[in-house]
Amino acid sequence: MAEKERQHHKNDAYGHNLYRDRHSRDPRDRERSRDTWTMENGRRSDSVGDRRPKRDRNKQSTVFKEHHQAPSTTIEMSTSEGVYHETQHRTALFNLRYIPTSRGLCQLMEIFVNLLIVICAGVPYSNNGGYRDLASLGGVYAYHFGGANAFTGADAAKVKELDQLFHQLKRPPYIFTMAYAGCLMIYACAMFCLGVFRVPYRWPPVLFGEALLNFLIGLGYIPAMAFYFIKLQETYNSPICKEREQMYKSKGHKGFECQFHGADIAGGLFAVVGVFTFIFGAVLAIRAFRTVRELKSQQRNEVNSY
Repeated sequence: MAEKERQHHKNDAYGHNLYRDRHSRDPRDRERSRDTWTMENGRRSDSVGDRRPKRDRNKQSTVFKEHHQAPSTTIEMSTSEGVYHETQHRTALFNLRYIPTSRGLCQLMEIFVNLLIVICAGVPYSNNGGYRDLASLGGVYAYHFGGANAFTGADAAKVKELDQLFHQLKRPPYIFTMAYAGCLMIYACAMFCLGVFRVPYRWPPVLFGEALLNFLIGLGYIPAMAFYFIKLQETYNSPICKEREQMYKSKGHKGFECQFHGADIAGGLFAVVGVFTFIFGAVLAIRAFRTVRELKSQQRNEVNSY
């Protein structure tokens, strides 16, 4: 009997609240009364007495569950959220924002400097500089290319032979320069690709190895430049080069002097730039190694604190 009276009293209270909701002008009162009825009766918001759309009822039910769930579930969700974000961060394959960073720009500079060194060595290597005896063809060629400045007969054959010997003599230092700069360019491209694909972040020891290699490469430019200029000086001091120079001077030709040319000097200047670029890259790699190590330790502490 007492249970029926209690239920009858609740139904009267619900009817009174429902009548007040329908005639009230403040929507907050109507929402408050519905929440009170839901909490008192322990029913879902989509009960018989709730005339709101089903979408709103489901939304309120979800909010009610989120605010009244156990604390352990909240901690569990927070932990899973941290693991989810960490997993999502790890699964990122590449990062194009690495390109405008200091390390990315320094590596691009390393590629560009070595490319210029290859060009400076390739231009004199590909230029045979052989004399072409066009005056011996006769006719118009003899009129335009003949005269006192032209080599004829035995002199023309001698100049051609000297040109071939000089070209073979000067090839080794240029081949060495192109091979050395080409290998360093490939190395810089590989390090740049590793940075874009976030390999140093996943394996920080890669940064330590990069710093060591950059430092050694920067120092290695110095003996490489010494070898380059010593070999070129030996080539220019050779009897072949001296005889060739004298023959061209006798006919008034210029540009065949036995001395360093513009491409040789430019290659040496770019090598000096490469020394500072690679050493600076080593410093940046050490700084990046420290930053990544601190960041990973922070992430481990955050995961352990959950």
